[in-house]
Amino acid sequence: MKRGNVIKLTITVILVVAFVVLSIEPLSDPENGISLGLDLRGGVHLVLQAEPGKDSTTITADDMEKARAIIEQRVDALGVSEPYIQVDNQKKRVIVELAGIDNPDEAVELLKTTAKLTFRDSDGNILLDGSKLKDAKAAVDNSMGRPNYVVHITFTPEGANEFAKITTDLLGQNLAIYLDEQMIQNPVIRSPIVNGQGQIEGYASLEEAANYAVLLRSGALPVSMSIVEKYQVGALLGHDSLNKSLNACLVALIFIFLFMLVLYRLPGLIADFALTVFSVIVLWVLYGIGTVLTLPGIAGFVLSLGMTLDLNIIVFERIKEELRLGKSLRAAVDAGFSRAFITVFDSNLTTLFAAGALFLLGSSSIKGFAITLIIGILVSLFTAITFTRWIMRWIVGINPRMNKSFFGVKEVR
Repeated sequence: MKRGNVIKLTITVILVVAFVVLSIEPLSDPENGISLGLDLRGGVHLVLQAEPGKDSTTITADDMEKARAIIEQRVDALGVSEPYIQVDNQKKRVIVELAGIDNPDEAVELLKTTAKLTFRDSDGNILLDGSKLKDAKAAVDNSMGRPNYVVHITFTPEGANEFAKITTDLLGQNLAIYLDEQMIQNPVIRSPIVNGQGQIEGYASLEEAANYAVLLRSGALPVSMSIVEKYQVGALLGHDSLNKSLNACLVALIFIFLFMLVLYRLPGLIADFALTVFSVIVLWVLYGIGTVLTLPGIAGFVLSLGMTLDLNIIVFERIKEELRLGKSLRAAVDAGFSRAFITVFDSNLTTLFAAGALFLLGSSSIKGFAITLIIGILVSLFTAITFTRWIMRWIVGINPRMNKSFFGVKEVR
């Protein structure tokens, strides 16, 4: 029996150490590890206010949902990982948070531009609009002996037929191309364009052409958007916040480890071991479900760490009481865990309800705190009740007559 417990304990320690060591690199990888939020990575927070157009005095929920979908397409084209985009139908606003972008001002302009493409005659009459576009791609045209940055546009079959008729009717005349109310090109139609393809020129760089192509591909926003709130978090500030948060977590862990060792001796050492397992499991769960880690999320993690410590203290104090009553180590450990379970479960259940309410009703930062706290509570129930119990049973099984002072209880002579 003793040999079996020694083998179990040895294998568990080796597996846990390997698990922790092998987790460091994938979890901390800046590109493929846990996604960091705006406050830790830097980026931009925007609140876009929808404004009714000239032809409408009301903004519907359908308009807001279409605006959100179009903004999401534009954000995807920027290559931003884990963006936060939410619609506030009551205030007719779209809230956008983009972390880790290199040029926030350019991204802001790209998102708020209405991007209504129209083709007009010399009198300003709209002949065709961008709703009939199928695709738009940026390219470099070197046919003139120098780089000419352009956007190739392709119409839908219906749009191609209309465009062919327009270019036939306006042969030898100008066909102005407008983006919103700004004319970006006014070419003369030299021959009918019947293949449903066109080219927009006049861009200063390939990047500018690519941004316009994104706008045209995603389509025009159904409503105009103005910026009512904007703030940027610099990459250096975000990095500084991350370092301070990690240092705070490290100090908290060191203090907890020392506290448990001094007060509870051997059970404290086991608790420290379990807390390490708890921390790595929580981080892997956050990584697995794609959670974006923010400062409130780190606060939720630290709080759940403290709650895990509290669970261990409740159990260990119960074990000490059982030992003072004269029970054997094995009986005291079993009684301590079983009798403390109801107290531990009830206290964590009420916290789960509160965290669930925060997740359902809170804003983005509150949701991050809530989801981290929920995950921490669920994992702590496993590490504090199940994992710690296994380790203590195996150790007691190796030496059932161990001195009770190892558990923080003075031996009665």
